[in-house]
Amino acid sequence: ELTVGLICRLDTCCCCCTSKGSPLNLVQHFKHHIMSVNEKTELSVGFIGSGMMASAIMDGLIANKVVKGPEAISCSDVFDEPLERARKKGIHATKSNVEVCERAKDAIIVAVKPDTVTTICKDIMAVKQTFSAVIISVAAGVTIETLEHNLPGHRVVRVMPNTACTVGESASGYALGALGNDDDRAVVKAIFGSCGMAHELKEFLLNAVTGLSGSGPAYVFEFIEALADGGVRVGLPREEAIQLAAQTVKGAAEMVLATGQHPGALKDRVCSPGGTTIAGVDELEKGGMRASAIAAVKAATRRSMQLGGIPEADIVSKYNL
Repeated sequence: ELTVGLICRLDTCCCCCTSKGSPLNLVQHFKHHIMSVNEKTELSVGFIGSGMMASAIMDGLIANKVVKGPEAISCSDVFDEPLERARKKGIHATKSNVEVCERAKDAIIVAVKPDTVTTICKDIMAVKQTFSAVIISVAAGVTIETLEHNLPGHRVVRVMPNTACTVGESASGYALGALGNDDDRAVVKAIFGSCGMAHELKEFLLNAVTGLSGSGPAYVFEFIEALADGGVRVGLPREEAIQLAAQTVKGAAEMVLATGQHPGALKDRVCSPGGTTIAGVDELEKGGMRASAIAAVKAATRRSMQLGGIPEADIVSKYNL
């Protein structure tokens, strides 16, 4: 017997939780998530490229039982060190990209530098046996059009994760190719949900994802460093200042995610009239922190578009950047 208490925001929890604007009842909602969990445990996943991000995703798959075990994962790389690291975890490691494609039943993740994707696609197309795994690219700036051109007949997905994947807290955006289906969507959600959160978006918005969450960790690192410098300025030891600043950012972020409240509302709750916090917030506003953060996301998004080959005229006229 199982007694369950279920608390969730049905308007935001996931795509299954609303139907034509009306929340599903809790029994339907719970059944959906039980089915999703059961389906996740059967995946067979291959990685072409076994660097730090790929390794982190593998760890998430194993830790969250998205695969039956490490033996359900295969990976390849041109370097020995990442392959040896994978073997120590019980993962099948090889230098053959074709072998990875032959072993993976559900997904093949292309986790290589953008300039090598075309070569990798040739290896995938060289696989003689028929395989039905969806091909997922995490190569920055490589469009679905490019993937589909080089992988005719294959289902492809483009994903933009971020560096927090290495600690299981990635914020990822993804877009399905023309042949993508609901099963592919479920596979992507299972894989990237195992190392953070993943949101499906239209592909043109992945440039914005790059500007916000892709580049965002660097903005936050800089903010943490600045907070810590402020702490040192008022007398705190450096190590304690960094720890306190990092935990403060982590705790505040968790409050936004856990409560679902607007960040501005949470900020207002901390700002007592005439108190210390509003005095500090006043200085942040004077320094233009809000405007600088917006400008940073715009600049990084614009640069992502440029690197992706979007004409300058379109960047200005279509995207107002």
